[in-house]
Amino acid sequence: MDKSVVLGFSGGIDSQTATHILKDMGYRVVLATINTIGDEAMLHKAQAAAQQLDCEWIAVDRQRLFRSNIIDYFCTEYSQGRTPAPCTRCNPLIKWQTLEEIADTMSIYHIATGHYFNIEQHNGQYYVAKGADLTKDQSYYLWGLKQSTLQRALTPMGPIIKSDVKQNFTDKSESMGICFLRGMHYTEYLKANGIAMIDGNIVNESGAILGQHHGIANYTIGQRRGEGIPEGQRVIAINATTNDIVVGSKEQLYKRKLYIDGINIVDYNEILTATDITVKIRGIGINPNCFVNIEPHGNGLVIHLDDPAYAPAKGQPIVLYRNNLVIGGGIVVDFK
Repeated sequence: MDKSVVLGFSGGIDSQTATHILKDMGYRVVLATINTIGDEAMLHKAQAAAQQLDCEWIAVDRQRLFRSNIIDYFCTEYSQGRTPAPCTRCNPLIKWQTLEEIADTMSIYHIATGHYFNIEQHNGQYYVAKGADLTKDQSYYLWGLKQSTLQRALTPMGPIIKSDVKQNFTDKSESMGICFLRGMHYTEYLKANGIAMIDGNIVNESGAILGQHHGIANYTIGQRRGEGIPEGQRVIAINATTNDIVVGSKEQLYKRKLYIDGINIVDYNEILTATDITVKIRGIGINPNCFVNIEPHGNGLVIHLDDPAYAPAKGQPIVLYRNNLVIGGGIVVDFK
C-alpha cells in the first residue's frame, strides 16, 4: 500500500492532530494549505506548524476558483431569497478536489482532512459515516463527496473525541462560522460585494402590507426579529420576484414535503426502497424525528415526513441518513 497521504492543513488543532495520527500510522504526510481568501496569517500559522511537525508543506492558491464557486454563489443565492450553505459546497468543489489534484501531481493515492467523520464500504459502495464524537460530527457537511473521492480518503479524526484533542493544546482556539466573512455579519458582506438592498413590502399570505423592509437578503426563513416584522410573526416565505417578505405564524413553518434537486446519491435503489431513512435539514438545530418516504420527482426527489420539518429554506441542503451512514443529499427547491 502507498504509505503517503496529502492532508488538508490549516495549522489548527484538528489538522495538527490528524497529522500526528497519520504519522503514527506510518504515513509520509504532505501538508497542503489551500489559500481560498488570501488569509496571510493562516498561511504563516500553517507553515510554522508544518515545520514543527517536520512535514513537507505546500500552499495552493484557489482564490479565483473559490470566488466564482463559493462567494459568488453565496451572494447570488441570498439576493434571490434563498439560504445557501457554502461549506457543503466548498468541500466537494474546492477542498477535496484540490487535495485530489495535488495528490495526483505528486503520484500519491491517499488524501485526508481534519474533519470528524468516518468512511464505510458496503456492497462495493463508499459511504460518509458519522464520527465517533456526535457533538462534533461533520458528516452533514460532506454529503456531496463523490465515490472517487471517498475511495481514496483516510479519516484520521473519525474515532477521535474533540475534548481529548483540546487537552493536548495550550491554544485551544479554532475557526468558527463561514471563513470568508471574517467575523463580518453576512448582510454587511453582501452589501460590500455589490448585492443591492432594495426596499420592499412585508406582507401576510393574503398580500396585505404589514411593514417595510430594506432588502430581502436581510431576512431568512423562520426569522422572528428584524425591521418591519410584526410582533409574534415570523418570516414564512421570501419572494424575490415581487421583492416581498411574507410573514405568518410559527405553525406555518412546519412542512411535510421537501423537494430536493442537485442530488448526490450513493445507491438510488436504496433511497427508494429503504424504510429506515432519516433526514437532517440543518447541521445544528431542530431536525425531523421520523423515518421518511422518498419518491422520484423530475431530476430530484420528494421527501415525505410524518414529523414535519421546521423552517426549511430554499437553497438549504437536506442530508439523508440510514443510522450512521450518509446515503445521499440534495438542495431544497420547494416545500409544502
